Amino acid sequence: MMKTFRHSLFLLVMIAAFSCKEEKKEPAPASQTAQLDTLPMLPQEMPGNIYAQVDISPMDMSYFPVDYPKIKMANSAVAPPLARVVYSRPHLQRRRLFSGILKYDEPWRLGANESTEIDFYKNVTVAGKKIKAGRYILYCIPHKDSWTIILNDNIDTWGLKQDPAKDVERFKVPATSNNPLLEYFTMV
Repeated sequence: MMKTFRHSLFLLVMIAAFSCKEEKKEPAPASQTAQLDTLPMLPQEMPGNIYAQVDISPMDMSYFPVDYPKIKMANSAVAPPLARVVYSRPHLQRRRLFSGILKYDEPWRLGANESTEIDFYKNVTVAGKKIKAGRYILYCIPHKDSWTIILNDNIDTWGLKQDPAKDVERFKVPATSNNPLLEYFTMV
């Protein structure tokens, strides 16, 4: 057994020694011109986008189940997702949310830019209320102790142009406190 151990140790040392050996490269003849394999460095200051202004609140998308597109790519036979939320992600920029940005008891679009939308790919039940499959805008009314979450049919709108006559359903959820601070609004 000791002999086998010594042979194994010797073999391991030899493999390590030969795999770490540097290859000596011969310099190219002076007559050959060097070819660049990368593009030259771009200037530090890039001009703005001439086609569209860059948005400071980028659009994002959340699925249930989480990472559904990756799951689908790994298994094409997977069932469709239950829901998808499309929203823009505003950020606080060191401001306080309820000290100047939002006000309690007033509607908020749950994001920035276009109205936040939720797609239900099949009929669902939320808080005991049946919701038909379809696309809705999603907004809320924050209160100190609870939030009212609202589904509305007025899709493809900018900002919060909800027509209360098109509200499909409302859900009251409890508000929590002492949550971790987040710079970017996130729905998961």
